[in-house]
Amino acid sequence: MLLARFQYELLEAGCDEAGRGCLAGPVFAAAVILPHNFEHHKLNDSKQLTEEVRYQLRSEIEANAIAFAVASVDNTEIDEINILNASFLAMHRAVALLHIEPEFLIIDGNRFKKYNNIPHECIIKGDGKYFSIAAASILAKTYRDDYMKQLALEHPEYDWHNNKGYPTVKHRETVLKIGITPYHRQTFRVTDPQLSFF
Repeated sequence: MLLARFQYELLEAGCDEAGRGCLAGPVFAAAVILPHNFEHHKLNDSKQLTEEVRYQLRSEIEANAIAFAVASVDNTEIDEINILNASFLAMHRAVALLHIEPEFLIIDGNRFKKYNNIPHECIIKGDGKYFSIAAASILAKTYRDDYMKQLALEHPEYDWHNNKGYPTVKHRETVLKIGITPYHRQTFRVTDPQLSFF
């Protein structure tokens, strides 16, 4: 079972992002404030869950959260400020959208840029340790997946409906064969899928 809080004195929000390693599409982030007594035996890092369970949990998170918000930074902004800064910006935007301002942030990962002087703690693999970060990972992942499925209708040849913009063999082969779309990150390198690295 994950932990409810990093600390109990201040109103705490968990933050996480999805889509950092993708070749196309935005990076999404979510911020979630859960009740002190919230717990769920299925809630975990979104990468450890099936798609069906992620969407089930999204509904429960949204119904039970004190506050939640999802935000994104598009591929053009990613190319301008780099993916690390874009991830921080997406999390800042998500926190800014919360209708209740948190007093403390717990962030998945080992780096973060301070937001509005709100104290924070970075937690490596935090989405597998704290409910609020796990909830944020699920919201960021599912909202981004929904967005990429919409883009897939416009560009079905890249198989975004399945790969969500991640650098699968089929995705990279298609980019090398026919080029990029306006949704691709131009600063991301696309290597030949046939190359092997040891």
